[in-house]
Amino acid sequence: MTISVLVADDQAMVRGGLRLILEDQPDIQVVAEASDGAEAVELARRLRPDVCLVDVRMPRLDGIEVTRALAGPAVADPLRVVVVTTFDLDEYVYGALRAGAVGFVLKDCGPALLVEAVRAADHGDALVSPSVTLRLLRHLTAHLPASGRASHPLSNRELEVVRAVARGRTNQEIAAELFISLSTVKSHVAAVQAKLGLRNRVEVAAWAWENRIAASA
Repeated sequence: MTISVLVADDQAMVRGGLRLILEDQPDIQVVAEASDGAEAVELARRLRPDVCLVDVRMPRLDGIEVTRALAGPAVADPLRVVVVTTFDLDEYVYGALRAGAVGFVLKDCGPALLVEAVRAADHGDALVSPSVTLRLLRHLTAHLPASGRASHPLSNRELEVVRAVARGRTNQEIAAELFISLSTVKSHVAAVQAKLGLRNRVEVAAWAWENRIAASA
């Protein structure tokens, strides 16, 4: 099946470049382009694409507002939003992730990672890039109070999975690392999200770093 994608960026050259990269894949089709945040929200709500690639800094509505409108806690049927940014330590990126984005990539990440992010989002296995997400979360964690771990209902195995997610591991990498099946990894991730009230693995990674669990092994 073809993955439908909305591309939102205020620069026509960037939108064109993203379209060329994505539509070079036989299973991906760009169904719409938006030049500002308000247009992105309108098109996304009308077309319901499988994945929305949203730039952080856009006129009218920025990437955080767009993400919150399409995938925020108040959205009954959220869309999958992947944030695309120029800056890997952009403060707006963290806000977008907390607003409901399932991942983010750098504009210069290369075609392969961009395509991987779109496919991961479509499959519900959001990309948490080690080269981007972990640096951001570590930067933020450094400014958090040095408190003890928060109480949580997770088992030891679930904690192992959480740490792996926070380090940017994919489900397949976690399965190989912990010597368990891929389906077992997916079950653990789903259980963690349910227990902690989190909606995706990006929020799992953020929770791990905020509670100083990611680096506790």
